[in-house]
Amino acid sequence: MSVQGSAAAAEAAARRSYGKLVAFVAARTRDLAAAEDALAAAFESALRDWPAHGVPANPEAWLLTAARRQAIDAARRRRTADAAAPDLLLFGELATGDDDDPRRAIPDDRLLLMFACAHPAIEHGVRAPLMLQTVLGFDAATIASAFLVAPSTMGQRLVRAKAKIKRAGIPFRLPDHEDLAERLGSVLEAIYAAFAEGWSDPAGTEARRRNLAEEGIWLGQLVATLLPDEPEALGLLALMLHAQARRGARRDAAGAYVPLAEQDPAQWDGALIDQAEALLRRASRLGAIGRYQLEAAVQSAHVVRRRTGRADSAAIAQLYDALLMLTGSPVVAINRAVAIAEARGAAEGLAALDAIAPDARLADYQPYWAARAGLLARHGDRDAADAAYRRAIGLEADPAVRRFLQQRRDALAVRAG
Repeated sequence: MSVQGSAAAAEAAARRSYGKLVAFVAARTRDLAAAEDALAAAFESALRDWPAHGVPANPEAWLLTAARRQAIDAARRRRTADAAAPDLLLFGELATGDDDDPRRAIPDDRLLLMFACAHPAIEHGVRAPLMLQTVLGFDAATIASAFLVAPSTMGQRLVRAKAKIKRAGIPFRLPDHEDLAERLGSVLEAIYAAFAEGWSDPAGTEARRRNLAEEGIWLGQLVATLLPDEPEALGLLALMLHAQARRGARRDAAGAYVPLAEQDPAQWDGALIDQAEALLRRASRLGAIGRYQLEAAVQSAHVVRRRTGRADSAAIAQLYDALLMLTGSPVVAINRAVAIAEARGAAEGLAALDAIAPDARLADYQPYWAARAGLLARHGDRDAADAAYRRAIGLEADPAVRRFLQQRRDALAVRAG
């Protein structure tokens, strides 16, 4: 096989199974950083071996076998035979396992790895980012952007967290019931961040993001199945299904961006919406309201437009009031300001945006400037709206959204003329 074909096969295997492979090795070595290093070396070996010998029938099993060998060799190099004995005992299963048999499925330990990353010994703010890197292969820069943190700071936090897992001997297992609530929030946060990263590439043009939305939903379904009485697990799954139901309506036939308020409800996936509504009803009967249930309820208030022709703006604004009190999130505050503008007018929406303007994290946050531009335009302040549109366009990476914002900016100039 050609070098290009082998590289494509390795990339496909990484997209499908990176987190699954890391979780399998790390769950047995208790060393997350070493597991990542071993898998990276396995991919390097594949790029040397596969062009000469062909892509194996089971690429993931080949990579797992190579990673096992790399992990054992690394442990032997690190210590003398006596000192390395505890580490090598952990590798026993790896060294003698038969998971390279193409007929066998590799166990999926990703959820166990996610709960290990959510252990109380790990700093709370780095738990979800750590899951994104280890389970889904996100780089530190992408994670930093999602959490509004400098990349260098995020990188240092991730390195410290991996070392903590090894030093503390954190087990890879589902926590006891009394410990579940503390860890579940971080697991759900990571799943939603993964979904959102895939959602930000609606056309599916970026290989790294292509499957992330589906992967987020799969993980959400797994958690909801394992923990059917956890209302926030049900709420998150409902939220993701509501968003996924609108995926096909976010672009028109020519590939142009279509904002939610202008989407054709007939293009929404009614079956996914029905599933989401049923999950939300189940969650509400469990008697504990949380962030994801409220966000799913916002989406439910939007899909009312399927029946009535208009979203329930008043309910959306009230739900965002509750979400802001619960989370204090600047992202929620932006959405709340837009909802207030829909329910009570642009002036009140702008006042809500002005209240969060001093937050330094928003200076380079595109949704803030896009929301500000739209509300200023509705309020009649064309010069300020033009400047905000210019800032939003400069910060936006998606060409379709940039074109949409430029069209709105151009329309301002036409009206002014």
